[in-house]
Amino acid sequence: MQKTELFDSPFSRAYWRQAASEFRNTKMLVFAALMIAVRVALKSVSIPVAADLRIGVGFLVNAFGAMTFGPVVAIAAAAVSDTLGALLFPTGAYFFPFIFTEIAGSLIFALFLYRTKITVTKIIWSRFCIDFFVNIVLQTPIMYLYYQMMLGKPYAILNLERIVKNLVMLPIESVLLTVFLGAVVPPTRKLGLVKSDISNLKFTRRNIATLVVMMVVGAVAVGGYAWYSYDHTSLSASYTAQQRLARNEALGEEILAQHPEVDGETAVCIIESAYPKAFHPEVTYHVAVYQADLSGAEDPQALLTELRGLSKSKAAAREELTKLFDEDIVLTENATEPEKNREAQP
Repeated sequence: MQKTELFDSPFSRAYWRQAASEFRNTKMLVFAALMIAVRVALKSVSIPVAADLRIGVGFLVNAFGAMTFGPVVAIAAAAVSDTLGALLFPTGAYFFPFIFTEIAGSLIFALFLYRTKITVTKIIWSRFCIDFFVNIVLQTPIMYLYYQMMLGKPYAILNLERIVKNLVMLPIESVLLTVFLGAVVPPTRKLGLVKSDISNLKFTRRNIATLVVMMVVGAVAVGGYAWYSYDHTSLSASYTAQQRLARNEALGEEILAQHPEVDGETAVCIIESAYPKAFHPEVTYHVAVYQADLSGAEDPQALLTELRGLSKSKAAAREELTKLFDEDIVLTENATEPEKNREAQP
């Protein structure tokens, strides 16, 4: 007979023994398979909130499933649903590390909601941890690797659109999840499927204040990181050889169009730094313009291509280059991309 005890926190051996025992519960495994199927089917379903702002509904099923079968099964279910979703409904090139964000989200829901007394406070905290620590903190390095390894282009460490979405969605998703669980938990608990207890789920003044504080904390943390990152990190440091050549040539066309006095046939433009602006889509490029001496070269065109693909330090050391002037140019992010690649949908 299944135990129905509740736990005050997940930090106990009994909690994890109970969670692991769900793998021996045939009914729970069948339910997990059903939740996986529903999650995969709902990956492309969302609710429009405003222009370019939509709420995915899959997190509701994710929370309900994790609350029912616990963290151990939730980890396995998340891995399976992420893989099936990528195969059946691909939104870009498959990249394995994305599975960790799916697993982390399911795990957090389970830690807050499995076999416990569910309160609005726990629901809010579960949603905050996912929005901030998973969707922002964990997702950022994964997206950076995805852009570098799969798309071959840089990724803005501070993606304003993604950060603002998570900060804005926190109170909305918290309310939706509270209403959803308040509706589905009582009947499923009577059926013996859900073991968690649920009482009167109403937002109190304290809950509202908690949401406000969370949003402020998230905004301050993001703002502080933005200030440091944008003042100390140049996008040009992560360019590959091909990216550097393409961007140097693209910026060169922009600058030489404004300076007809420069011989464009032998001009070499080198991006020395590329700083994005916090909370704006523009990037400020500092470009050094050189004149190349191709006399004596066996293959002038090959030498010119080589010179145009140099970095700041290597260009400064080349005897063939004579520096003419520096130029600052502000362009929208990825404006120097030679082609548009399909981006991932986190």
